[in-house]
Amino acid sequence: MDIQNIIKNLHPLEIKVLLKYSQKDELSSEKLQNELNYKEGHANQAFSWLGGKNLLSVSSRTPHTFYEITDLGREYLKNGTPEERIIKFVQENGPKTLPEIAAGTNLEQKDVGSAFGPLSKDGVLKMNGEKKAEYTGNAVPSRISTARLLLEKAASAENGQLESTSLSDEEKSVISSFAKKRGASDSAFKIIERETVLYKLAEQVKEVVQALKNAGITGNEIGELTPKMLETGEWKKGTFRSYNIAIPPARIIPGRTNPYVQFLEHVKDKLCSLGFQEYDGPLVETEFWNGDALFMPQFHAARDIHDVYRIKNPTHAKSIEEPWLSNVAAAHKNGGNTGSRGWNYEFDHEFTRRLVLRSQGTVLSAHQLHKAQVPGKYFGIARCFRYDKVDATHLSDFYQTEGIIAGEDVNLRTLLGMLEMFAKEVAGATEVKYVPGYFPFTEPSVEVHIKHPVLGWFELGGAGIFRPEVTKAQGLDCPVLAWGMGIDRMALMALGLNDLRELFSEDIEEVRLRKAKF
Repeated sequence: MDIQNIIKNLHPLEIKVLLKYSQKDELSSEKLQNELNYKEGHANQAFSWLGGKNLLSVSSRTPHTFYEITDLGREYLKNGTPEERIIKFVQENGPKTLPEIAAGTNLEQKDVGSAFGPLSKDGVLKMNGEKKAEYTGNAVPSRISTARLLLEKAASAENGQLESTSLSDEEKSVISSFAKKRGASDSAFKIIERETVLYKLAEQVKEVVQALKNAGITGNEIGELTPKMLETGEWKKGTFRSYNIAIPPARIIPGRTNPYVQFLEHVKDKLCSLGFQEYDGPLVETEFWNGDALFMPQFHAARDIHDVYRIKNPTHAKSIEEPWLSNVAAAHKNGGNTGSRGWNYEFDHEFTRRLVLRSQGTVLSAHQLHKAQVPGKYFGIARCFRYDKVDATHLSDFYQTEGIIAGEDVNLRTLLGMLEMFAKEVAGATEVKYVPGYFPFTEPSVEVHIKHPVLGWFELGGAGIFRPEVTKAQGLDCPVLAWGMGIDRMALMALGLNDLRELFSEDIEEVRLRKAKF
């Protein structure tokens, strides 16, 4: 053991403990607070540091359970527990329904129901033929008076706490029904678990203490020179702690934007510089905007492209905006004013109001069509949700960048040029290819694929020209190019990653090292 090296690295908090106590002493945080005037945090720091130097070890651990009275418990003490108030109210007012009891006692109906059950089981109250609770005249169980006694004892305690070991078996049984560890705001008592830890100094402490005494180190050495010391000359009377200049400095980590967030902002900046206007929308959408407005038939196999998450409560929107609902319904039924024959089925107005999590970014384009200017270019970055098996190239929630270009002279060549720009300049791909695709809302339709150095070829997104059934139903009578790209997949290329799950890594060191290739 290098005694001199240990002495150099001892903090005054440790030195005072070593010089004050011997191996015979059992040390605790409370002992150091009382005898060395340490704060609790300082005592725990001293134990931690000494333990790290193998100069101290844990001799015993004793768990303790405390019950601390809550604000609700003090309210029970003042106004009575729910059981006390219910019994008193029924005794004074005769048989009453549970809602009447709740109103008369200023209790929640759930609290009345919870209290009535045990009281009925104890034979104190019963439900008569009129479904009213009435007092039976039987003696009130002792647990009710015990509960009041516990509230009084806790309220009068210095810190509002009762230790488990100080309670009888009956008191423990009663208080456990009033106590919770977490979420104790709706309980009379909060359970607090603590542990008393006792420590003992190690055998080698003798050598360290002797070395401290030989060096004249007391633990009272000055560690910081203050203006006041200079002003009063106090520094001349004391000795200074030595400094170890070989200790490495603290790591300084500058803050910066998360690389993936930085990439998303880069995409936005790129599109805005090309004259696009950004749009946005809610995460929760109706089936109308998520699919019907895009001419996706309600009961056709094409709807299975998107396996959506439904909203449990509320399940449906109250209404859909007109005239878009009527226009879209007509387009589905017989084509409406679009020149199409439609899908030839009865449009379900109940189904179209069903609420789902947005499953595709194209829903933003559907919202924008009837507001779009011609010519006009729009884009959005949408978080989407779709039931899918999670792997290196698929997530159950993901981002898409979505956009439309409306104009009289735009065509497929315009669209392919835009897709190539995305693949090369935004995603950083060097190899791009187009594959014919199918989407119910575009014709023609294409898919753009890029080649990842590790994952190989994968689909970046889909695009096409909106069908008249989509645009005319929204009051727009000109060609509209539409595209939707998996921006998460573009980020793989830009950030040099091989797995989509790495975009949302919890390893902060890994995220710090990540840099975008733009």
